[in-house]
Amino acid sequence: MPALIGAITLAGRRWGPAVAGWLSGFPIVAGPILFFVALEQGPQFASASAVGALAGGLAWMAFAVCYAWAALGLPWGLALFVSLLGYFAAGFALISAALPFAAIIVMIVIAVVLVPRTFPRLNQPIGASKFSRLELVARMVAGGVLTVTVTQFSSLLGPRFSGLFAVFPVMGIVLAAFSHRASGNVFTIHLLRGMVSGFYAFTAFCLTIALGVPRIGIPAAFLLALAFSLTVHFGVLWMVRRPGRRRAAGV
Repeated sequence: MPALIGAITLAGRRWGPAVAGWLSGFPIVAGPILFFVALEQGPQFASASAVGALAGGLAWMAFAVCYAWAALGLPWGLALFVSLLGYFAAGFALISAALPFAAIIVMIVIAVVLVPRTFPRLNQPIGASKFSRLELVARMVAGGVLTVTVTQFSSLLGPRFSGLFAVFPVMGIVLAAFSHRASGNVFTIHLLRGMVSGFYAFTAFCLTIALGVPRIGIPAAFLLALAFSLTVHFGVLWMVRRPGRRRAAGV
């Protein structure tokens, strides 16, 4: 996780916040947590946790939208507080409602399509990613500490809550807070919108785990989920960058 956060931070400097957000939207945190939960607790627990993770994905998107709107008028600390309130409120509401699996699938597919449209519309230039070497190290350390903490708690809370914490916005917290402080709210809002585009791959990954682990076993299901989610993830990147390539070609 520290290395990935460092790499995504550098990607944001090189290719901008949209690509950095897309990279961080991949289930980098949820995937390893679900894998180790599966090894420790078994296939049925892992399948239920993956369903909980899909519900947690909805809570994650609530985090992103809350942070984006709060960042328009609040400093990074208060924006982070508001967004975490949104995450926990959405997450606990979804878990308490105990929605059927099919309903969760429908909700997250609709959310992945529509949530990017709920972000603030910005006309200001994005600006460059700004950070020092010390801040890069601080991002990496913060990401590592949060990941270890969430992993320790996730298997102690039952399958539904472990799924929710598998999608705890570790990457979002670190990248949004540090980027907001260093590069401004416009950069951060574009970063968070890019993260939401990565939830196509997240949905493919968790859906494959939920359906596949009880039927084909842990190793095969996770390999299939990884292959499927990578295919979806790069397909999304191709779709996102296609309009830019067409404009560059004068089409």
